[in-house]
Amino acid sequence: MKKELLGVCPVCSGPMHVKELGCRNCDIAIVGDFELSPFNALPKEDLRFVEIFIRNAGNLRDVQSEMGLSYPTVKKALDNVIRNLGYDVKPDLTSNTTSFTTSPTISDKADADVMGKLKNNEISVEEAITLIKTGKVPV
Repeated sequence: MKKELLGVCPVCSGPMHVKELGCRNCDIAIVGDFELSPFNALPKEDLRFVEIFIRNAGNLRDVQSEMGLSYPTVKKALDNVIRNLGYDVKPDLTSNTTSFTTSPTISDKADADVMGKLKNNEISVEEAITLIKTGKVPV
């Protein structure tokens, strides 16, 4: 029976680490304190999604087709993976989907202010995108 590496402690939900590595070929063992990849902490369904996503070169339409799911469901699964890896999921103003950033631009309140001004036709879509990308707060 194949044993899978746990990335999260089943008792306290803390991150797991590896204490010993071994080679099946020469039987050498290396003892230490080794960190796991953030991918090791992903739930199985997220890892399955990542495998399908990579196999389809990131094309969400192909992922949708392979998984037999709607586009919004596939996009939500991608957003869950992004969140579970520790990144923020931000709205993409050019479509009704979301995307991620590794560095925050402006606060959620400022984002809401931009979106409010956009909704009230006080600024254009292009202005809203620029404001969010540059981190400037609308006046």
